Amino acid sequence: MTTTVSAPSSRGTRLLARASAEALGTLFLVVIGLGVLIFINPQAVPMPASLASGLTVTAAMLAFGYLSGGHFNPAITVGHLVAGRMKLVDGAAYLGAQIVGALLGALAIFAVVRTVPGITDSRTVFDTATSGFGTHSSFQVPVTGVMLIEVLGAALLVGVFLGVTARRNPSKLAAPFAVGLTVAVLLQLGQSTGNLAFNPARATASAIFSSSWAVEQLWLFWVAPLVGAAIAGLIFRGFGETTPVAVAEVEEPLPADGWEEKSDDDAEAAVPESAAEVSTPAAESAVAPVEEKPDVDPARDFFDGKRG
Repeated sequence: MTTTVSAPSSRGTRLLARASAEALGTLFLVVIGLGVLIFINPQAVPMPASLASGLTVTAAMLAFGYLSGGHFNPAITVGHLVAGRMKLVDGAAYLGAQIVGALLGALAIFAVVRTVPGITDSRTVFDTATSGFGTHSSFQVPVTGVMLIEVLGAALLVGVFLGVTARRNPSKLAAPFAVGLTVAVLLQLGQSTGNLAFNPARATASAIFSSSWAVEQLWLFWVAPLVGAAIAGLIFRGFGETTPVAVAEVEEPLPADGWEEKSDDDAEAAVPESAAEVSTPAAESAVAPVEEKPDVDPARDFFDGKRG
C-alpha cells in the first residue's frame, strides 16, 4: 500500500513583508515630496520639486517593488482592486500600511521644521506644501476645477501603472521609470494649481500637520483620486488583464511576471495537489530496483583476449 503525505506549498512573500515594504516606500515618498517643497530654494537647488518626487518614486519602486509591487499610493492600490489584480484583504493591508508610512514621513519632516530657529509656526510652513482648493490654491482654482484635475491625473497615473506592469507588456521591466516620469509631469501640473499630489496618503499626511482648513478640505483629495483610479481600473478590467498569476511564487529580484501582486492564497492554490504529495519509504520499496549495467570497456576486453 502506498502512503503519501502532503508537503507544505510555497507561500511566497508574506503579506506582512509586502505591507511593510509599502509603508517604507510611502514614507520615502512623503519625506522627499514634502521636504523638498518646504525647504526648496530655487536659486540654490536647480532640480524642480516635481522631478525630485518622480525620481523618488522610481528609486522606491526599484528598491521595494520586488516585494509589494511598488504602489505607495492608495489610488494605485484601488486601481488594482477594481482591475481584479489583487484581493480585498491584500488591498486593505496595503492601504493601512501606506497611511502609516505617510504619517511617519510627515512626522519626521515636522520634527525637522520644529528645529529651525526662524520658524515660529510649523503648521503654517506645512500649509505651503498641502493640497488645497479655492483660497488655498495657488491660482484660486475652485473645488470643481481641482476635482477634475485630481480625477484626470489619478486616472492617468493608475492607467500608466496598470499598463506598464501588465503581463503582456514586453517593457514592464521599465515600470519604475515610466511611473516615476508620470508622477513628475503630473506633479508639475498639480503643484501649480494647489499642491495636488494625486496621492491620498501624502495628502492626508500633510493635512494632519497643517492648519485646520487642510483637514476640512481633505475629503476632496480622497474622493477625486479614488474615482480616477476606479475609472482606470474598470478600463483595464475590460482589457482582460484580471487573471492572477497562476504559478507558485518564487522570490527573486524582479518577478518574471512583472509587477503584478500575487497573494499568498494564489500562490498556495497554484501548486497542484499531485505535486504536493511525497511518497514514503514504504511506497519507494514497492518500486522494482533498476539493474545497473556494468561499464563496458572495449579496449580492456581486446587486450584480455575476450574480443579478437
